[in-house]
Amino acid sequence: MAVDYTVIVVYLAGMLAMGWWGMRRAKSKSEFLVAGRRLGPTMYSGTMAAIVLGGASTIGGVGLGYQYGLSGAWMVFTIGLGLLALSVFFSARIARLKVYTVSEMLDLRYGGRAGVISGLVMWAYTLMLAVTSTIAYATIFDVLFDMNRTVAIVLGGSVVVAYSTLGGMWSITLTDMVQFVVKTVGVLLLLLPIAVVKAGGFSEMKAQLPTEYFDPLGIGGETIFTYVLIYTFGMLIGQDIWQRVFTARSDRTAKWGGTVAGTYCLVYALAGAVIGTAAKVLYPRLGSADDAFATIVKDELPVGVRGLVLAAALAAVMSTSSGALIACATVANHDIWSRLRGRVATGERDEVRGNRAFILLMGLAVIGTAIALNNVVEALTVAYNLLVGGLLVPILGGLLWKRGTAQGALASVAVGGLAVIGLMATYGILANEPVYYGLLSSLAAYIAVSLMTRPTDAAVLAAWRERLAGRNSELVSEPVPAPQ
Repeated sequence: MAVDYTVIVVYLAGMLAMGWWGMRRAKSKSEFLVAGRRLGPTMYSGTMAAIVLGGASTIGGVGLGYQYGLSGAWMVFTIGLGLLALSVFFSARIARLKVYTVSEMLDLRYGGRAGVISGLVMWAYTLMLAVTSTIAYATIFDVLFDMNRTVAIVLGGSVVVAYSTLGGMWSITLTDMVQFVVKTVGVLLLLLPIAVVKAGGFSEMKAQLPTEYFDPLGIGGETIFTYVLIYTFGMLIGQDIWQRVFTARSDRTAKWGGTVAGTYCLVYALAGAVIGTAAKVLYPRLGSADDAFATIVKDELPVGVRGLVLAAALAAVMSTSSGALIACATVANHDIWSRLRGRVATGERDEVRGNRAFILLMGLAVIGTAIALNNVVEALTVAYNLLVGGLLVPILGGLLWKRGTAQGALASVAVGGLAVIGLMATYGILANEPVYYGLLSSLAAYIAVSLMTRPTDAAVLAAWRERLAGRNSELVSEPVPAPQ
C-alpha cells in the first residue's frame, strides 16, 4: 500500500500548493468569488464537469449500477441533462447579468425584495450539499488507511477548507482542473475497462445477471421522473452551478463549454453504471450497494493504479465540496449577513478579507455538521427538495414570465419551502411527495399572487432587460431599488 499512500499524499499536497498559488491571484472580489470572469472554454468545461460530478455521482453512481444495473445511470444522467439544459437555454443570459449570486438575480428581476429569504433557502441547500460531500471522505479514507470516521472527515474537510479559503475561486478552479483529469483517467480510462475485464466481459455479465440489469428503464419510471425533478431542475438553479457560470469570460464560453461538460456527464453516468454492474458479478452479496466502488477498487486493481483511482474518488468529492463551500459562504456573506447589516463594501481588499473569513467559518460549520450526521442520502434529499420546492418557480418564472412580481416570488419561496418541510415531516425525508406537491404549491402561489398584485415597475423591467442583453455590464452589481 506504500505506493498507493504516496499517490494520495502527493495529490493532497498538490491541492494545498494550488491553494497557495491561487491566493496570489485573488486580489479582488471578482477574482476571489468568480475567478475574474475570465475562464476560457477548456478551463470552464473541466471545472463545470468537476463540480457536478461529486462523490454521489461516483460512489453513489457505481452503487446504483450494482443495485439496478445499467438503469442505475439515470441519477447521474439527469444531472448531465440538467447541465445541458442550463448551458443551451439559460447560461448565456445568466453570464451576461454579471452578478455573484442567484438572489442578486432575483433582486434585479423583481426589484430588490427577494434577497434575504431566497438567500436563506439557497444557503441551506449549499450547506447540506457541502456536508454530504464532506461525509464521503470517511468512505475513501477508510479504504485507504482504515481511519476513524471523524478523523477522516476532519482531514479531508480541512484540506478543502484550506485551499478554498486561501485562493477562493481561483484555487478551486485550478484544483478542479486537476481533479477533472484525475477522474477521467482513474474512472473512465482505468477502472471501467479493468472492471469489465475482471467480470469476464459483457457476455459473461449478461449470462450471470438477471435480464432487468440490462433494461434501460429497470430502475422504474417514477424514480426516473423524481430524478428529473430533483437533479435536472436542481442543475438549473443551484448557486454552486451558477457561480461557475459567472466565471465564464463570455456567454459563448458559458453555452458551449457547459454543453461539453454536460455531454461528459452522460458518459460518466454510463461508466458508473457499468462498473457497478461488473461489481455485482464479482461480489453478488455485498452488505451495501454503496460499498461496491470501494470493494472493487481495493480487491481488483493493481498497486499504484488503486491509489490513482482512489485519488479520482477523492477528486470527485473535493470538487463538489469546494464548489458548494464557496457558494455557501458567498450566499451567507453577500445575501444574508451584508443585507441584514445594511453594510456597503468599502473596497475590494475588504471584500476579499470578508469572503475569506466566511469561507473559513462555513467550512468549520460544514465539518462539524458532517461529523454529527450519518445519512448522506437523507441530507442530499433535504438539500435538493428545499432548492427545487422553494426556488425553482421564482427563478425560472423571472427568466420566462414578465408578469411575475416580487410578491409572487416571495409567496412562491415561502409556500414551496414550508410545504416541502411539512411534507417531509409527514411522508418521510426520502418520499417523493414532498418535492411533487411542494413544487406544485410553489407554482400555484407564484401565479396567483403575481396576478393579484401590480405588475413589476417598468423601470425595473427595463433595467433587467438591459442586463440580460449584456448592456450596463460594467456596473457594480447592486439590486435595483423598488419603486416607492
